[in-house]
Amino acid sequence: MKHVYEGKTKTVFSLDDGNYLLKFKDDVTGEDGVFDPGSNKIGLSIEGMGNIGVRMTKLFFEKIEEAGIATHYVSADVDNSTLTVKPAAAFGKGLEVICRYRAVGSFMRRYGGYASEGQILDAFVEVTLKDDEREDPPITKDCLAMLGILGEGEYEELKSMTKRISGIVKDVLAGIDAELYDIKLEFGRVDGKIVLIDEISGGNMRVYRDGKYLQPIELAKLLLR
Repeated sequence: MKHVYEGKTKTVFSLDDGNYLLKFKDDVTGEDGVFDPGSNKIGLSIEGMGNIGVRMTKLFFEKIEEAGIATHYVSADVDNSTLTVKPAAAFGKGLEVICRYRAVGSFMRRYGGYASEGQILDAFVEVTLKDDEREDPPITKDCLAMLGILGEGEYEELKSMTKRISGIVKDVLAGIDAELYDIKLEFGRVDGKIVLIDEISGGNMRVYRDGKYLQPIELAKLLLR
């Protein structure tokens, strides 16, 4: 096993068989000690968060694969807070795809002159560049094509996959009487095919119950009991 990359919330190792091992950390994004899935900075550390992230990712990725949607997931080692995944090529330097069911977070920071807090959105999909220096700027379908980041037709495939995956997550959360407000996903290519990569956990979604925001730990207690 060889150390490859030290990320904000994961450490990445390469394995002898060509796959990768993702070691989840307890660090989460946010600012001034407040969790924010849309932030580019590590805001705080929550004990046990890495293990929870692996358990939730295992749950969701297995449900997504059961639905016939391709991912990079191979297996999970819950005891050691790790995922084994297939190697995937990023789109450019990386894209984040957000599906929004309600107007919160960065959506309100950008469009608050037109939207109201918590306003219902129709599974609105937006794509941003992974670029901490430029604060993950949103990018349009045309610009993605012009810059050679996505090939012809790939944007619509990405959008369709995002809506399907987000719908699966939304339905699972509805089973614990919780509502998904938004979720951030990442995609890559494995053998030329678009697949879901990275993770799906409380660290990359906003979930509410009875109008109250659920912190990742609270969400995990409800979902993983």
